[in-house]
Amino acid sequence: MNETNTVKQAAPGGETIENLRSLLDGLKGQFEGYGIDAGWAGLLVNVVGAVLLVFLSWLAYLLAKRVVLRAIRFLATKTSFDWDEVLVEHKVFARLSNVVPALVAHVLAPVVFAGVESLVGFVQGLAKVYLVVLLLFTLQALLNGLLSIYQRYDIAKRIPIKGLLQAAMLVACFVGGVFIISIVMGREVGTLMAGLGAMVMGFLFVFKDAIMGLVAGIQLATNDTVRKGDWIEMKAHGIDGDVIDVSLTTVKVQNFDKTVVSIPASKLITESCRNWRGMKDSGGRRIKRPIRIDMRSIRFADEGLLAKFQRFDLLKGYLQSRLDEVNAYNQTANTDLSELVNGRRLTNIGTFRAYIMAYLKNHPQIRQDRTFLIRQLEPGDNGLPIEIYIFTDTTVWADYEAIQADIFDHLLAVIPEFGLAPFQNSTGNESISGTLDVSMVTP
Repeated sequence: MNETNTVKQAAPGGETIENLRSLLDGLKGQFEGYGIDAGWAGLLVNVVGAVLLVFLSWLAYLLAKRVVLRAIRFLATKTSFDWDEVLVEHKVFARLSNVVPALVAHVLAPVVFAGVESLVGFVQGLAKVYLVVLLLFTLQALLNGLLSIYQRYDIAKRIPIKGLLQAAMLVACFVGGVFIISIVMGREVGTLMAGLGAMVMGFLFVFKDAIMGLVAGIQLATNDTVRKGDWIEMKAHGIDGDVIDVSLTTVKVQNFDKTVVSIPASKLITESCRNWRGMKDSGGRRIKRPIRIDMRSIRFADEGLLAKFQRFDLLKGYLQSRLDEVNAYNQTANTDLSELVNGRRLTNIGTFRAYIMAYLKNHPQIRQDRTFLIRQLEPGDNGLPIEIYIFTDTTVWADYEAIQADIFDHLLAVIPEFGLAPFQNSTGNESISGTLDVSMVTP
């Protein structure tokens, strides 16, 4: 009875609780007055108390749901900010309201079942376990609501926190599990944790892959390695597309053929992964492609070629300055120009490079503020590569490919105008000069 008196004094509404106990004691006296044995009378009182406890818990549940929760939802619609509406939408308050009947059962159990310590312990233990589980579900709803609020801001694209919130929830579940075991076993949490040390080590060994994924997920989030919306490429795993979800242990990618691939987060840490985010952020995409020239078609530009080049609008300024420079040098050096190897002369390949540069300098969709190179690479078995290294002004894939195709369509078509021939492996229909022998082509 001392415990009951303590509850009466400590609990809010102590007078009501005292009246409840008096009611049950009076009911027991009536049962005994009817000639029922004291033991059976006590049992009947406990049954009535259990029914009464369930009824009061249900009544408290209705009060919390029908009155308190509705009031919270009404107030949420009247505030100027929408955070509370998000929490209502994710059922944070709805789940929290379920705490009320458990609290009622925990408080009233010593009163209703006074003198039956085992039954009081069982009901209170059950209420505690229910409270722990319910608080975990409420925490999950709260974290989901916070994530939904966070994703409304631009920083969410740069620093995803979904994995970190999942890690926090995982830790909360572990702590909650320890509390539930301590409640069921009736042991202190500290003592239980010491005893669980060996079991935890075994748990870490068995679930080492999941734990590695957890650590990798945290690394991805903190190092900003991958974000939702990034275009990543991992050929070894058949990945080439946009990231649609970054969770604690996995990254989900939708390939450009609309297939979806899920890959452990640890793979993005331990293996090579190409992320195209930098290209998108820069506002331009690189074109790096060579045109291979048949070296047998390279020669000095004679008067006929020079006269032809001077009719090209894009080369007029270049030719004027270069010819003045070359003629001035040859006159100063008193060069014998009767031999082609003497002095300085323009070549068709050099003039072609100048044309490519002038053409791309005047192209409206090529960025002039980025790396701009038209260079010769090392000659080889596949001719002389003239590499074009430039950046477009768009990162949209379809637009980029269209710009690149238009540029090379034009350059490949203009090659013969410079007395050059593109290199391609012999098909048997080529003459020694490297140009197509029309007489050998079947109509």
